[in-house]
Amino acid sequence: MKLIKAIVRPEKVDDVVDALENAGYPAFTKLNTVGRGKQGGLQVGEIYYDELPKTLLLLAVGDDEVDEVVGLIKSSALTGNFGDGKIFIQPLEELYTIRTGEKQTK
Repeated sequence: MKLIKAIVRPEKVDDVVDALENAGYPAFTKLNTVGRGKQGGLQVGEIYYDELPKTLLLLAVGDDEVDEVVGLIKSSALTGNFGDGKIFIQPLEELYTIRTGEKQTK
């Protein structure tokens, strides 16, 4: 299994969630956060925004589902501008459902 961490623009979250849900991936965790990328922030007139609002989506998926989920996120989060986000993929060694105590395999 893999953990996909996707940092996207807040205004694109609904598009990403809809794309994932329509493709059969309804389960995720969503966190509001702030950050900045290589550009180091954003200047609008006299005001400099050092950190910008972002949304972090966390999804646990099977190894064979990673490419599809990453493709869905990339296509639905894309604006073509700086700050569209990043996707990180990490291995998941173990996963348990708290309610049942069951170890998940997929």
